[in-house]
Amino acid sequence: MNAQTRISLLVAACLFGLAACNQPPATDTAATPAATPATETPPVETTAPATEAPAATAPAATTPAAGDKPAAVVTDCKTEIEGSDAMQYNVGSITVPASCTSFTITLKHTGTMPAAAMGHNVVISKAADMQAVAADGMGAGAAAMYVKPGDTRVIAHSDVVGGGQSTSVSFDVARIKDGGPYEFFCSFPGHSAIMKGTIAVG
Repeated sequence: MNAQTRISLLVAACLFGLAACNQPPATDTAATPAATPATETPPVETTAPATEAPAATAPAATTPAAGDKPAAVVTDCKTEIEGSDAMQYNVGSITVPASCTSFTITLKHTGTMPAAAMGHNVVISKAADMQAVAADGMGAGAAAMYVKPGDTRVIAHSDVVGGGQSTSVSFDVARIKDGGPYEFFCSFPGHSAIMKGTIAVG
C-alpha cells in the first residue's frame, strides 16, 4: 500500500468519525407520562333536612261536670251558692227538704267582672225546657235579666249580678215536687251549657 492510499483511508476514517460525532444522541420517543397523584374526591355529606318538632299543644281546659261538684248546703229551707268569673257554680246539685213549703236560693258572685261581661243569675225550669228557656232569655236581653217575660216554663229566677254582688230568689217548693227532673242554671248568654245543676225535693 502506497502512501497515497494510506492517506486516503485515514482521511475517510476521520470523516466517518466526525460524522458520527456530529449525530445527536438517540432519544427514547416513548415519553413516560408524569405520574399524576391520585386525587380523592371528598365524600359528600348528605344531611337530612331539619324537621321541627310539632308545637306542643296545651291540654284542653276541662270544666268539671255538675256531677263532679259538691251538693249545696241547705239550712232552714235556704241555701247559698256561688258563681265565678270562670263561669262556674260551686255546687252541682240542690236538694230541697220535703218539709219546706218555700225555698230560697242566694247567689253570690265571687268574681270581679261586671254584670255586662260576666253576669250570673239562677233560673229554675224542667231539664227538658232548659235550652229553650235559655235561648228565649238571650233574645229577651239584659233588660229582662235574660229571661223571657211571662215564660211559664220558668219556675223561678233571680236578677243578674256582677262581681261582688248577691241576689236571691224564693219559690213554692210544690212546683218542683212532680213532673221533673228540674235544673237550676244561669241564663246569661252562653253560660247554661256548663253553668247548671240539678234541683229536687228529697
